Amino acid sequence: MPLLALDVRPLRNRDFRIYYTGSAVSSFGSVISFVVIPFQVAVLTESPFLVGLLGLCELLPLLITSFIGGALADYVDRRKLVLWCEVALTALTALLLLNSLGGTPQLWALYVIAALTSGLSGLARPSREALIPRLVTPEEIPAVSGLQSTYHNISSIGGPALAGLLLANFPLAWVYAIDLATFLVSLLCLSLIRAVPPPPGADRPSVRSVVDGLKYARKRPELLGTYLVDMNAMFFGMPMALYPFLALKFGGPQVLGLLHAAPAAGALLASMTSGWSARVHRHGLMVLLAAGVWGLGVLGFGLSPTLWMALLFLALAGFGDMISGLFRGIIWNQTIPDHFRGRLAGIEQLSYLSGPTLGNLESGIAAKAFGISGSVVFGGVMSLVGTAALAVWLRPFLKYDGRDGIERKRAEEAAHAAKSNEHTVS
Repeated sequence: MPLLALDVRPLRNRDFRIYYTGSAVSSFGSVISFVVIPFQVAVLTESPFLVGLLGLCELLPLLITSFIGGALADYVDRRKLVLWCEVALTALTALLLLNSLGGTPQLWALYVIAALTSGLSGLARPSREALIPRLVTPEEIPAVSGLQSTYHNISSIGGPALAGLLLANFPLAWVYAIDLATFLVSLLCLSLIRAVPPPPGADRPSVRSVVDGLKYARKRPELLGTYLVDMNAMFFGMPMALYPFLALKFGGPQVLGLLHAAPAAGALLASMTSGWSARVHRHGLMVLLAAGVWGLGVLGFGLSPTLWMALLFLALAGFGDMISGLFRGIIWNQTIPDHFRGRLAGIEQLSYLSGPTLGNLESGIAAKAFGISGSVVFGGVMSLVGTAALAVWLRPFLKYDGRDGIERKRAEEAAHAAKSNEHTVS
């Protein structure tokens, strides 16, 4: 059991404990809104394509702000950048609340707010990710990954479940009001964390600094593997845009929350039993195997004739996705030097957010050709085929050993510090 139990030792650190608390509360509210906005669009339009179009609206600003946010995260106080972005996101949530108080919510407002929310999240997330290695030691990273995935999965289960109950019994304004309250808690927690200044010799935000980050990622095959495997799995195997329509097939709006919660239930099981992850060093192999489990789960979901089977396969998919995310996070946080952490976090964000965003659009388009269930089956099959192809193509990723990455990071940080000192002296 000690090999499986969740490792909570990083919570002894004051700043990480406060950061963790605020992120957990904010995540719960954000997941609620994440469920409700597509549901609103589905109710207003009755169109799978227009629900999937939300993904395109979210992707375009994300493509821009991910790189900007990554460059800023390596140059400014990461805590302050996250704090100000949270202030702006709180204001957008208030606008969603106001929009829901009218007689008929404005469709254009949902698309605009979704796009702005995505852009601000893209600006803040690299700093959020880059904060973690500054709050804990490299050896604690596997435990941190398990802790973060635990709160994320709990919110992914509780948020949709609560959203489904609220949608069935209360006006939409109640949903957004809860999300607004959680943002206020997050702002309080962020204000209590000590400053996190940039590393010595930080590069000024510029096109050149972004290009330097891309070049660094390109020469690291284990990083490329984490990006490509996840993007393939999410692009083909992300049927979330179809949940409102599948919910009607399986029982109504109250089922919508169950569909969103089922993958999180499987993911929660994976994170709560993640104590073994610190003893595994073939991180690339684990990412590939977990991506295969995700594809099998999505395929089974598409073929399920009953609600309980659909939920079971979604839970299996979530289990695989969580194991993949756990080891991808370990690779990123254990091996990327601090002076590149923000820019690489921006690239990571594009890989694990653009995949689902494009996947929702893909599933909406595929539904026109194959039907709702056929779109899900097609995505599951293509996800498996793509994972197998990447395993053959990315041989260095398949053989990657995490212990080598930690040593490389320490050597690169020492060399960068020495170079910065020489530049300061001269």
